[in-house]
Amino acid sequence: MIKFELKIRIIPLMAKAKYRYNPHTLSYDKIELTLQKKVLKSLTFLGAGLVIGVMIYGLTYTFIDSPKEKQLKRDNAQMLSQYVILNKKLEQLAVVMEDVQHRDDNIYRVIFEAEPIDEAIRKAGFGGINRYKELEGYNDSELIIKTAEKLDKLSKQLYIQSKSFDEVFEMAKKKEEMLAAIPAIQPVSNKDLTRMASGYGNRIDPHYKVLKFHAGMDFTAKRGTPIYATGDGKVIRADRKSRGYGNHVRINHGYGYVTLYAHMNKMNVVVGQKVKRGDVIGYVGNTGKSKGPHCHYEVRKNDKPINPVNFYFNDLTPEQYAKMIEISNDPTQSLD
Repeated sequence: MIKFELKIRIIPLMAKAKYRYNPHTLSYDKIELTLQKKVLKSLTFLGAGLVIGVMIYGLTYTFIDSPKEKQLKRDNAQMLSQYVILNKKLEQLAVVMEDVQHRDDNIYRVIFEAEPIDEAIRKAGFGGINRYKELEGYNDSELIIKTAEKLDKLSKQLYIQSKSFDEVFEMAKKKEEMLAAIPAIQPVSNKDLTRMASGYGNRIDPHYKVLKFHAGMDFTAKRGTPIYATGDGKVIRADRKSRGYGNHVRINHGYGYVTLYAHMNKMNVVVGQKVKRGDVIGYVGNTGKSKGPHCHYEVRKNDKPINPVNFYFNDLTPEQYAKMIEISNDPTQSLD
């Protein structure tokens, strides 16, 4: 029996050399690399390493924050919380501002007989073009834009309110002058209230016997009874024998107030003359459209007639004033 013995020879491989098995020669041939192949192989390994490195870098910074990013996120979170707090404070300030505006329009300006600030002026400048376009496109743009809008709105309201308070302050400084100018007494001496003949409102016309609006109050008195200026002012008309009012005087008191005194027998002032409350400006008569000697007295505010009975607070006690109100409301016939 023939025995075959297969011997395999193990050839140690050098670390820097590579071999390839040759089946024809049943031996290992050393692989010789050209310079070009060596360079290409090195570049392949380098490229693969670079790609893997980039992938690892990308994955790392996508899912794992760097210390700088962590700090930035903490700063952003703190900034957002500050924006939320700022928004709440702005809302509280807006409520306070609304209250100040309400007091300004309905208390301070009423005291000084000034018109309230128009709502359109208080809210002017908040619409129109998008002034916050540069704040768009960020994760928290909506919050930032709303905060900026509230700040701008509050700043504008504060500016307008500041100007309003400046005006009110000036009016307060002129309070004494204003109080002296506002009509505050009866045009004729009438302590016992017996001279008030006809009040303000719808009354029977003495000539046509029909219901007609009476824009003032009539005070009966003897011809030649003194007529007094009811407040400080300047004479703007001193007409003689007009068809309706007869001899009459008009005084501009400022602050929108004008008073009229009609049917005088004689006038004691001229146009342009400055008068003080209590000065004699004329005398009771029966000129013009009149049914007997009396003084027809009107108070106008911004060229609209208002009830003169509201302006006798300087020479009437509360009891007399209540009595005057009662008398003026009687539906009597007017004298003109």
